[in-house]
Amino acid sequence: MSSTTTTTSTTSTIVGQVPAPTEPTITFQTGVQYGFFFDQSRCWGCHACSVACKDWNMLPAGPLKPMRTFAVETGSWPNVGVEFYCISCYHCANPTCIPAANGALIKEPKYGAVLIDPKQATSENLKAAVAACPYGAISFDSDAIDSTAFKCNMCIDRLDAGKNPSCVMACPARAMDFDTMANLQKKYGNVQQIGELPAPTTQPSVVFKARIPKSQVVPYDANAAITLWSTRGSLPAVLPGGAADLNIPSGTVRFEKLHLAWNGVDDEQLYTADVD
Repeated sequence: MSSTTTTTSTTSTIVGQVPAPTEPTITFQTGVQYGFFFDQSRCWGCHACSVACKDWNMLPAGPLKPMRTFAVETGSWPNVGVEFYCISCYHCANPTCIPAANGALIKEPKYGAVLIDPKQATSENLKAAVAACPYGAISFDSDAIDSTAFKCNMCIDRLDAGKNPSCVMACPARAMDFDTMANLQKKYGNVQQIGELPAPTTQPSVVFKARIPKSQVVPYDANAAITLWSTRGSLPAVLPGGAADLNIPSGTVRFEKLHLAWNGVDDEQLYTADVD
């Protein structure tokens, strides 16, 4: 049977004694599974969620990224696209990471969060756990054997204080939400896989809304435009093969696919960098 935890809100101040915005106080249930909602159609890849997460958890600059923002660039002109993914731990109902961690991870019962045992944050078993996680949701501060691990903890300290997770509150596009899985599915549906994300075999505690497919706002003849650009009078054509010459060879674009698996510090920094 679930219970409820009620907290009260306090007003804080910032430098200069200017009143800071007061977050609303929320009554979170306990004994039920909470999760996240991500609306890809609203996300523009600003990394605000990632920065807010590191800030709240007082993590240094570098590879410790409990919330990662990925960009995937697709196609070539005239069918160019970019889609963004904000990926954290999804606190799965059937987490494959926990048995792989051999005691270094737990599934806490209050909100359903998957947490690192603080006493085992440098355990080698967490490397096995991240390899078992389809979302690569554990990050490390180095590639050393005894490196310190960190992952999304669902901002459980904020939940206990009656506040939403920091990533949700930081999103300027309101592309994220947090609630019980029952409420999220009632409000947003039950889509748990979009784009290049893996199949939801671990029952992730997340609901997605995919980005809206690109549409042609102003009608024009793309082939005619290619011909116009290619023609240079008496000079050789720029695109003698037409539209086929615009195809980009695989491996040319850094962000051409989603890199979720942990493959070391350098890889993590490379593929979670700003697309600019």
